[in-house]
Amino acid sequence: MALTLSKKAQAVKPSSTLAITAKAKELKEKGIDVVGFGAGEPDFNTPDNICEAAIKAIHAGFTKYTPAEGTLELRKAICDKFQKFNGLSYEPNQIVVSNGGKHSLTNIFTALCNPGDEVIIPAPFWLSYPEIVKLADGVPVIIRASKEQNYKVSAAQIEAACTEKTKAFVLNSPSNPSGMLYTREELEAIAEVAVRKDFYIVADEMYEHLIYDGAKPVSIASLNEEIYKRTITCSGVAKSYSMTGWRIGYTGSSKEIAKLMGSVQSHQTSNPNSIAQKAAYEAIVGPQESVSLMHAEFNMRRDFMYERVSGIKLISALKPQGAFYLFVDISQILDKEYNGIKVETVSNLAKILIEEYNVAVIPCDDFGFSDHIRLSYAISMEQIKKGLDRIEGFIEKLV
Repeated sequence: MALTLSKKAQAVKPSSTLAITAKAKELKEKGIDVVGFGAGEPDFNTPDNICEAAIKAIHAGFTKYTPAEGTLELRKAICDKFQKFNGLSYEPNQIVVSNGGKHSLTNIFTALCNPGDEVIIPAPFWLSYPEIVKLADGVPVIIRASKEQNYKVSAAQIEAACTEKTKAFVLNSPSNPSGMLYTREELEAIAEVAVRKDFYIVADEMYEHLIYDGAKPVSIASLNEEIYKRTITCSGVAKSYSMTGWRIGYTGSSKEIAKLMGSVQSHQTSNPNSIAQKAAYEAIVGPQESVSLMHAEFNMRRDFMYERVSGIKLISALKPQGAFYLFVDISQILDKEYNGIKVETVSNLAKILIEEYNVAVIPCDDFGFSDHIRLSYAISMEQIKKGLDRIEGFIEKLV
């Protein structure tokens, strides 16, 4: 009798963003001039002071196991950061440091979900949310935020999606892929529903340092004591400090949930990387000039990309308020023909662009929007200009 592999694992979709990025890198390695708009990571090097902290840790022999939930030194630094930046008061035993933001989210849903528990996820969403929920035996419940809503769901939509099985709502602000930011008033309305209906908020604030136009980040857990108790706040050092490969994420939550996450992590990975923890400590407590410099560069690229896309026929976008992505509506292209063949799907569009124009874009059907693409501006201005010129050249050939 043939052995059957895990049905749960077989049901998981591979990450299309990583697949597109890998394809672009493969072509580049062959010497092909590819513009990769798929990047979900800053194109800057990790700041020198952070790298030096890691080197120092290695030479000092800080290469052994640490506590499962992270070093006390780092968790204290994260508590200080939460207090100063987010207006949130956590103790070290409420902090769990993990191997990146995805690992933090995996810990969260593993700690929260029993089989059949529902997790409300607003579309557009980061494509990993539903898959991580399913791996934790939860059931993703997708609600859609239209372009006319600035890609943000309302408290009324969330309430309408609630059932007796609702366990949590995923709040990503600023959003990947839309770059949209929920206002304090919108968060207050969502918090009121969460408290009244008694479900958790999973607040993914990974892009909290990348907010533009003078807007201020608001952590939903800071609004009042009741929502604080129901919120797991998730962040990390990847996007803000250009440390994607270092794999350090962290959460703030109730002591009960933190204890569960720490227990799960102790069996799955033992602990976060010891050397990366020293680097993350330096990132959080050290000089912050690099954050400001990267922010200024991203802001300049955002302005350019938004204006340039706004001038290209058949596509449009809302100006992002945070992160480093432009969420582009290509619905008018799908009925057009290219070389006598109907474009039809966003995946076909992405295939044409990568194969014939050497431009890698992220088709957003896996993000809950089958008529949008995501363009990252975490690439150089030169690459942005070249890539958008190529996209416009493709659109000019549509009939």
